[in-house]
Amino acid sequence: MNPPSGHSHHEEKKEATLRLVAWEITRNCNLSCIHCRAAATMGPHTGELDTASCLRLLDQIAEIGTPIVILTGGEPLLRSDIFEVASYGTEKGLRMVMAPNGTLITEPLAKQMATAGIKRISISLDGATKESHDAFRGVDGAYEGALRGIRLAREAGIEFQINTTITKANLEQIPHIQAVAVELGAVAHHIFLLVPTGRGKYILDQEISAAEYEQTLNWFYDQRETTPLQLKATCAPHYYRILRQRAKQEGKSVTFKTHGLDAVTRGCLGGTGFCFVSHRGVVQPCGFLNLNCGDVTAQSFADVWHHSENFLALRNFDNLKGKCGRCEFRKVCGGCRARAYEATGDFLAEEPLCNYVPARGGTTNF
Repeated sequence: MNPPSGHSHHEEKKEATLRLVAWEITRNCNLSCIHCRAAATMGPHTGELDTASCLRLLDQIAEIGTPIVILTGGEPLLRSDIFEVASYGTEKGLRMVMAPNGTLITEPLAKQMATAGIKRISISLDGATKESHDAFRGVDGAYEGALRGIRLAREAGIEFQINTTITKANLEQIPHIQAVAVELGAVAHHIFLLVPTGRGKYILDQEISAAEYEQTLNWFYDQRETTPLQLKATCAPHYYRILRQRAKQEGKSVTFKTHGLDAVTRGCLGGTGFCFVSHRGVVQPCGFLNLNCGDVTAQSFADVWHHSENFLALRNFDNLKGKCGRCEFRKVCGGCRARAYEATGDFLAEEPLCNYVPARGGTTNF
């Protein structure tokens, strides 16, 4: 299969280092969050990969490299074989992490996580108070449950990060949520900008505007000097432009953490350094971009990663259209491909939630 035009094999190799795999190991969940990409509910959901298929997938991922594997869902702790899978990945040299919602963590489960080699968990706090978080998560007690889960994980020696999806409802609370994260002893705070897929489509009125987006990301930049937390913006590729613009304005050289979970590499990593595997084994550029790039039940993971036409198209930034294609920051930002796809049906179209106007010619490389 030939790469799209203008895309050299050398460039493909350089761009296609697999850093992160998010694996929706189950779609079952005990919460019903209003923004959920998977519209996850209590199952059972048919067609989930069985244990043998899960272990085979980890073998195939390990053939490509040693990426971080995020066991997500749904709620990963609802799978009875979750620790068998996690331990196997750890033995294979993969960095296994987990994204539970916190409410199901007990002392024995926290110990099992540690034994299975789970290096970090991410717990979402989408409100700074019990009321606001529980409303977002759709279940009373979700906040208390998350805090309890965090405490138990910490006691078992597992580091944790706080994830926050930013919407109109909690925009004002972000500084407070960050303060809570510090107080709880988190190692990192990752903010996510709402991508309107799954149940997220039904709260489009909660999406913040391009101007609010820009303002929030500038505020987030300012926190780098004031917080002990590692900070990372996800589904917010513009942050990588803002980092460079602000550093240049301030006459600073830009140094970023380049590996691990808090790596600041480039904006949209979908198909370039990151991919998503669904509960049925379908591979996508990310969980929000519902584009079938291959199926691990029918072909090898390596085959999908190296040869999917969609992945190859995403790796050549000259394929970007509209102002994203003209933008001098396209190599560090790239725009959110999932938002472009939801807005236009074309995953290479310009990012709809960006108010930056590219410089004329747009040729600067960063």
